[in-house]
Amino acid sequence: MAYGFNGKFLRVDLSSSKISVEERRESFYRKYFGGRCVIAYYLLRELKPGIDPLSPENILIFAPGVITGAPIAGSGRSSVGAKSPLTGAYGEAEAGGFFGAELKRAGFDGIIIKGKAKHPVYLWVHDGEAEIRDARHLWGLDTGESQEIIRKELGDKLIRTAQIGKAGENMVRFACVIHDLRDAAGRVGMGAVMGSKNLKAIAVRGHRSVEVADPEKLRELSKWLLDNLDKTGTLHQFGTGAMMTSHVLSGNLPTRNFRDGEFPNPEGISAQRIAETVRIGMEGCFACPIRCKKVVKFEEPWSVDPIYGGPEYETLAALGSNCGIDDLKAICKAHELCQRYSLDTISTGATIAFAMECYENGLITKEDTGGIDLTFGNAEAMLKMIELIAMREGIGDVLAEGVKRAAEKIGKGAEKYAVHVKGEEVPMHDPRLKRGLSLGYAVFPTGADHNNNLHDTDVRSFPALGIFEEVPLEDLGPRKVRLFVYFTNWRVISNSLLMCNFLPWVTNPRQLTEIVRAVTGWDTSAFELYKLGERSMNLTRAFNVREGFTPKDDRLPPRFFKPQTSGPLSKTAVDPEKLEKAKELYYRMMGWNPDTGAPTMEKLAELDILWVADEVKTNVREDLD
Repeated sequence: MAYGFNGKFLRVDLSSSKISVEERRESFYRKYFGGRCVIAYYLLRELKPGIDPLSPENILIFAPGVITGAPIAGSGRSSVGAKSPLTGAYGEAEAGGFFGAELKRAGFDGIIIKGKAKHPVYLWVHDGEAEIRDARHLWGLDTGESQEIIRKELGDKLIRTAQIGKAGENMVRFACVIHDLRDAAGRVGMGAVMGSKNLKAIAVRGHRSVEVADPEKLRELSKWLLDNLDKTGTLHQFGTGAMMTSHVLSGNLPTRNFRDGEFPNPEGISAQRIAETVRIGMEGCFACPIRCKKVVKFEEPWSVDPIYGGPEYETLAALGSNCGIDDLKAICKAHELCQRYSLDTISTGATIAFAMECYENGLITKEDTGGIDLTFGNAEAMLKMIELIAMREGIGDVLAEGVKRAAEKIGKGAEKYAVHVKGEEVPMHDPRLKRGLSLGYAVFPTGADHNNNLHDTDVRSFPALGIFEEVPLEDLGPRKVRLFVYFTNWRVISNSLLMCNFLPWVTNPRQLTEIVRAVTGWDTSAFELYKLGERSMNLTRAFNVREGFTPKDDRLPPRFFKPQTSGPLSKTAVDPEKLEKAKELYYRMMGWNPDTGAPTMEKLAELDILWVADEVKTNVREDLD
């Protein structure tokens, strides 16, 4: 009997309106597990190189993992992937909540979507069945409105949805996929891919529990997690965003487009202030007792609907300090708008901050903005920009392309204000403080990634994998690269299992291995899971190489090679020469060709994915074929 998976993937061709079911053997799950690895597998196997990400040829994949839906904390996460319209590279984003678990309960381990519908549609998946339904009456509606209509139409208040709002419909390149209104698969434009396919939503309902191999052991592990909630710090009490003041003191709080180092009122936009003023509750994901998700509500000076939850740290910083804004209610309203319209809050805030710096330096004017005074700190202007971006109106149509393309269109030297990696806007952590993070931003397949990266301020050793001595924060030499390789290869397994990214704060490799064993019944090991992480990094790297990416694309924006204008990081910055040396060493440690960045044939063979060599045109010796 299969445990942790159903053995079935749902295939949907929107162009022909055909639906089929693909069955997979246990060996497939043992090698790829789910999430990131499964997405990369199908993209490499079935997507033609060089296609336009917004064309019907792109493939959109919803993929939970073998842990998703199991009765244990952290098992509510699932992935969405495609070729990214923001970067042109491998695209993937995760979301928590209940959608992934519901998809597993409905009998499927993933959904593979091709083509483009003739008119707006939504997909209805329920208890082993699926159908394509008309969504013309939903097109143009906010996510809250469309979810309410779908649930009434299908007669079930417990239906889970993954959907887009106006930004996804208008193919804003950083549009995201909103799960149940509060959870966002936020990065690299997966919502734009949905919009390009005329796919408004996926509605899911299932009544079959995910079978696990050892329920008693899983209950034991669940109790241990519950008893050790204190290891998650203040997450249970405040959620993310409780360290705003300390971030200012260290220089880690991005301020005015990552330019400045001083923000006068960090406590005013903190999670603590939210709890004191506008928060009405805390909620959580499937099977999770941590309940780290804020719910906010207020009526003045704007009305904010609690169905959209509340802002996390990335949102507070991106739409707050990075735009020079300390108006907490304005940030909460901005969060609500992004959830309504299906906009990634990180890219939205970073793009507006970029536009504000361009405005400050005269590269765009009131004539370009439609009379809006787009200065740092102008909360009303920030909110108006969100509307314009989502609707692709005026200057918003330019900004909806992301900072890389917007800078190219604006010209006049705007590129120096565009803070991105591979076209993806940088998240709210400063690599001038975290030197290992600088390497991670540069080399990760999706661009600047913070979820699966090394945050040097939190991780300086990894005893469970043999790194016993702490590596200094400012180090970017061989010791730091080794720590980076070990830690990130382990960290990324969360996106294939799938598990919440906060779970590693509580568990060690032994405990995570025990969770996988209890769910699947496999005689797995930490070594096998580590190799899963390596496999996912090599698959996604191979995809990018196939799409024409080279080591020259693994670089940071120039902003981080200069100090902040003030504050703790006003006399330090990333050394570009040290970063290049670290990057080459990372390639060699990973088993990648330092000249091309491609995984070597030997590494692919060692990971049992030698078939990838044909996709990246790696020369395979006959004796290893």
